[in-house]
Amino acid sequence: MIAVTGATGNVGRALVDRLLAAGRPVRALTRDPARAALPDGAEVARLRPEDPTALFDGASAVFLYAQAVTAPLLAAARAGGVRHAVLLSSGLVQEGADETHPLHVLHATAERLIRDSGLGWTFLRPNAFAANALRWAPQIRAGNTVWGVYADAVSAPIHEDDIAAVAERVLLDDGHRGAVHRLTGPQAATNAEQVAAIGAALGRELTFVEADPRTAGPELFPYLDPRMLERLLKTFEDTVGVPPEITGTVEEITGRPARTFARWARDHAGDFG
Repeated sequence: MIAVTGATGNVGRALVDRLLAAGRPVRALTRDPARAALPDGAEVARLRPEDPTALFDGASAVFLYAQAVTAPLLAAARAGGVRHAVLLSSGLVQEGADETHPLHVLHATAERLIRDSGLGWTFLRPNAFAANALRWAPQIRAGNTVWGVYADAVSAPIHEDDIAAVAERVLLDDGHRGAVHRLTGPQAATNAEQVAAIGAALGRELTFVEADPRTAGPELFPYLDPRMLERLLKTFEDTVGVPPEITGTVEEITGRPARTFARWARDHAGDFG
């Protein structure tokens, strides 16, 4: 049995589907089982980080996202039989990073708790998620102009199913305990190029119009915690004209190349239509 926290999130849901397709029993942990709409083959249970008793009974491994990681949850996992924890961490955790960045603090703390738990562990550190482009969806549904900040901010966005594919292999194959895997997409793309790729997937010509970062707010970042906005804008600014990190880890672990942002846009065209 493999327990998956965040089972309704982009990566967690893709991982649940993959594990079930591989014939592995899955316990999908979610805060709201009634609304989860998870596959029939998954055992669905309510995730209660504050009271994790019995959530992991019979599980040998667990996939974790950082917000779910607490010392009591890890202790319950170990008591339930879990021996291997795979964490969806962040590429912000690396040598020389800004250790005051809220996302660094969140993920570095989760990594430390897991290291201290006595469980075997593997950390996945993806950089930019292709799914971050969903912040433009309301504007794209409404028209062909996308207002955004830093048209030339550049990243190598990764498809969420590529992260899930790596997580699947790490959970099912030997040789990954104690490993840190940095994950990226295969190509660099600016914000403006990502919008153009979404337009191509929709058969429309979309135009990216650069907005003043000083005026950016919830209308441009509808899925973002407002407390994170200032740091996110600084992160975007720091990537303008800077070649992003690009790794071959997805292909090394899964045996197939990471998917491009254009492929992600085609896969998610319905989210923008």
